[in-house]
Amino acid sequence: MTAALFTESTLDDLMRAVFEEILNNGEEIRPTKGAAREINGVLLELTNPRARLSRTETRGKPYSCLGELCWYLAKTNDLGFISYYIPAYRQYADGEEIFGGYGPRLFNWDGLDQIGKVIALLRERPFSRQAVIQLFDADDIAEEHKDIPCTCTLQFMIRHDHLLMFVNMRSNDAYWGLPHDIFCFTMLQEIMARTLNVEMGPYKHGVGSLHLYEPSFPTAKQFIEEGWQSTETLMPTMPLGDPWSSIHGLLQAESDIRLSGRCDPHTLAKMNPYWADFARLLQVYRAKIDKDLDTIRSVRGNMSSGVYLPFIDKVLNKFS
Repeated sequence: MTAALFTESTLDDLMRAVFEEILNNGEEIRPTKGAAREINGVLLELTNPRARLSRTETRGKPYSCLGELCWYLAKTNDLGFISYYIPAYRQYADGEEIFGGYGPRLFNWDGLDQIGKVIALLRERPFSRQAVIQLFDADDIAEEHKDIPCTCTLQFMIRHDHLLMFVNMRSNDAYWGLPHDIFCFTMLQEIMARTLNVEMGPYKHGVGSLHLYEPSFPTAKQFIEEGWQSTETLMPTMPLGDPWSSIHGLLQAESDIRLSGRCDPHTLAKMNPYWADFARLLQVYRAKIDKDLDTIRSVRGNMSSGVYLPFIDKVLNKFS
């Protein structure tokens, strides 16, 4: 019998436990996307949701995680946006859009802003158990699409002045999808907590099918075997107060960097250092594409938090 509950304080520790369980005890399956090994009916708990970034050589890549978060927050399904950060999305597109993209479903599902509705609900009734956002819909299987949501629901609950988050997934690729999902959803949890003026509680992630595809077996084994830095380093705490004006500034910076290759320094100077660091990471990603070492070094010198420096140094080392 495979393990059904995994509780860890960091993303790296959670992934290591999951990879070991799937590789050692997972059942072989053959879904549409190819041979895989699976455990099912699994609950993952991240007790410290700000430990959401992998510190490993194998999966320590914050840029695609941050890009996907911005894609959600920008409320778009645009393929060009997300494929800039994650080229693999191109194979799952219907034309120039990703049918199952989460952004419009979060913020404008047939005219309903689910995020706004949940915020209003929990402000009015903090003990409510109805603060549920739906991402998977019955219509998603009425027709054939290249991509439909892997996430079924997001539930938020305030207890003891802490915001708890419960995510229900129908399916989750443990190597590629899991670290991105945990990053994006715990960031959303912290955004919602700041909006509601409460602290973050634990994050729980339930999965029907948690799996590794066969091509990921070697890299998952490498992840398990490699030595890594301390896994106790946390991302900085999001500033107090309503975060949405800062999010708007970040999205403007992201668009400028992705579309034109540059960001107005005055825009960054006006941003809170916490959010400006995210924009600077996106500058590093663009400079990596452009092989612009001078910009990477300059951005490194302007980072407010030292937490992100190892990721930038990894980029610089690849060019040395």
